[in-house]
Amino acid sequence: MMNAEDVIVAYEDVARITAEMLAAARNSRWDELISLEQHCANRVRTLAQGESPVRLSGELRNRKIAMLRQILADDREIRDLTEPWMRQVSQVMSSITERRLSATYGGVQAN
Repeated sequence: MMNAEDVIVAYEDVARITAEMLAAARNSRWDELISLEQHCANRVRTLAQGESPVRLSGELRNRKIAMLRQILADDREIRDLTEPWMRQVSQVMSSITERRLSATYGGVQAN
């Protein structure tokens, strides 16, 4: 079980990792983004399992809220940056699949 300070440290870690993810997305470093996303997911999972209803003081609560807002803002920008790339990857994969199907079955006609 996490105490108040542990919770804040965990949220700071998630906020830091999310900021690194955003930097990777801004610079089209997709492999790094994927690695950071996995690290972030593990940290969030640990946080979800360990965070109990800890009462945070006004200052700690405000820090947590500010971090959550920043995490959500970074996540939105990451999505804005990655969605076009994901569409492009999907189109390339579809094109490859279509070419393979055409090469394999192109000469076959339906009866």
